[in-house]
Amino acid sequence: MKETSFLPTIDSPQDLRKIPEQDLHLLAREIRQEIIQTVSRVGGHLAPCLGVVELTLALHHVFNTPEDKLIWDVGHQTYAHKLLTGRREVFHTLRQYQGISGFPKRAESIYDTFDTGHSSTSISAGLGISIAHNLKGEANKTIVVIGDGSMTGGMAFEALNQAGHLDKDLIVVLNDNEMSISPNVGALSSFLSRKLTGRAMIRAKQDLSQFLKHFANVGENILQVLKKSEESLKGFFTPGMLFEALKFEYIGPIPGHKLENLLETFKNVRDFTSGPVLIHVITTKGKGYTPAEKNPGAYHGVGPFSIETGAPLPAASKAPTYTKVFGDTILDIARKDPRITAITAAMPAGTGLTRFSEEFPDRFFDVGIAEQHAVTFAAGLATEGILPVVAIYSTFMQRALDQIIHDVCLPNLPVTFAIDRGGLVGDDGPTHHGVFDLSFLRFIPNMVIMSPKDEEELRHMLYTAIFMPCPVAVRYSRGHGQGVDMTADLRKIPFGKGELLREGSDVLLLPVGNRVYPALEAADGLMKIGISAAVINPRFINPLDTDLICEWAIKTGKVITVEDNVKKGGFGSAVLELLSKRGLLQIPVRILGIPDRFIEHGSQEILRHNTKINVPAIINCAMEIVGK
Repeated sequence: MKETSFLPTIDSPQDLRKIPEQDLHLLAREIRQEIIQTVSRVGGHLAPCLGVVELTLALHHVFNTPEDKLIWDVGHQTYAHKLLTGRREVFHTLRQYQGISGFPKRAESIYDTFDTGHSSTSISAGLGISIAHNLKGEANKTIVVIGDGSMTGGMAFEALNQAGHLDKDLIVVLNDNEMSISPNVGALSSFLSRKLTGRAMIRAKQDLSQFLKHFANVGENILQVLKKSEESLKGFFTPGMLFEALKFEYIGPIPGHKLENLLETFKNVRDFTSGPVLIHVITTKGKGYTPAEKNPGAYHGVGPFSIETGAPLPAASKAPTYTKVFGDTILDIARKDPRITAITAAMPAGTGLTRFSEEFPDRFFDVGIAEQHAVTFAAGLATEGILPVVAIYSTFMQRALDQIIHDVCLPNLPVTFAIDRGGLVGDDGPTHHGVFDLSFLRFIPNMVIMSPKDEEELRHMLYTAIFMPCPVAVRYSRGHGQGVDMTADLRKIPFGKGELLREGSDVLLLPVGNRVYPALEAADGLMKIGISAAVINPRFINPLDTDLICEWAIKTGKVITVEDNVKKGGFGSAVLELLSKRGLLQIPVRILGIPDRFIEHGSQEILRHNTKINVPAIINCAMEIVGK
């Protein structure tokens, strides 16, 4: 007999609520299959989405979404949510250009209550929504789903503190899988672990029971007392103590893959509780796909892969990624200098620091999802002669701007910032594009900024940055390098000096970082149509090589800057400021960069074409400025 298929019948949560509760486990299996099939083809966040399938089903089945508001922290666990909320037929376009986003997006669906992509924001947003309902006289429920990893972010506890104080209706579901992206760290993670339900605790209780039973009535009486006190002991030794201290009613932990438990708990909370409630749910990241269950960190965010083996499909480029080059280089340098430490914010694998953490565990620090703390922690290390390297994605470095200004640059401390994913990152979209860093770092006094044209130059820049007596940011791209030779010994790059890569007489091209090779290619194309383009690799965004740039700006009489940063306040703005200071504003300048809007998701190639920072765009701009 053919098994009933439920997923094709669901276009909204209203359809979901028509399915008998005893059949929801069949739907969960279908959703997992759909997620695995789609992500194996287009890539995406696999393990986190597989871990919350039953949780998602139960929430939409019990609560009256979209009137009841459901907010997902980070948002990389929402694929089941998207399948259940009217996007099933377009799910195959996930993370593709002009397809659906991999994160919640209010413009995409009324069921996406809040745009998310960075962690630890959900409770703050949920509290705001709950208070708004109260002010409008509405009785809708507000439900927040936050992972245990996001609870390492201080913003989450700021929101919990206010929510408990205000005593308003707010349901917080703590999705506890003992992981964020990499295994969680810190005292809070240890506190959230289920020690009272572990094997050792169960065995100890059994042994104690057997021992006391040997003492007839006395032993039985002691057992009864212990059983009555067990709940109070759990409240003292488990997270219930922490959250109830914040004036939340604590429920749990409950199994996150048993639908009957989830449904009963959510119904009880919906119907019989008021005020702030926290429901502690235990899930397994990667649930239902064996490779992801065994190694959830590796399957947090994946490219296309083979479902049968779990192995990634061959990459188009065999060159190493910039992330790997960073990780290998920092390890090589650290082997020769014991002062070097590495810091990351919950992403040792994502930033290329796994090998460093294994070889130098005492010099490696994963601070959790706490970028602000990471920066100030590094500043403290630097005051004592340690050489800290802080490796954080560009988009997440935004969260620590005040700490960079106040705690590192103001005292002029030698902290190196390894800024990964600078520029357009591709399919993760606007929440993850690193297109603001040059602008928000360039205005800070004492901050030196470098950007390499290829992986070999990244190695030399890191070696240069680590031993400079001031704050230095080295900003590099997501993806593969150029495949250049990297056997040369590490050397220091002359401070503030760019390099002339090509002479020319008609126009000067000033490309930053990953735009250098496209600019060289454009110069070759321009030569074929009679335009002679000089190309300078600035290497330093701050300070600029003022003499070299002005010399060739005067020689060519025309300048084009190219960057994968927003035009406002970026590298092109710095060049205009330089020419103004030198009295050279008569030289026409064109700035190619990210326009004044948030850039959608799509492949890097498509997005660079759309934002006009690729080879054809450089050629067209040169033809226009030269007059051909």
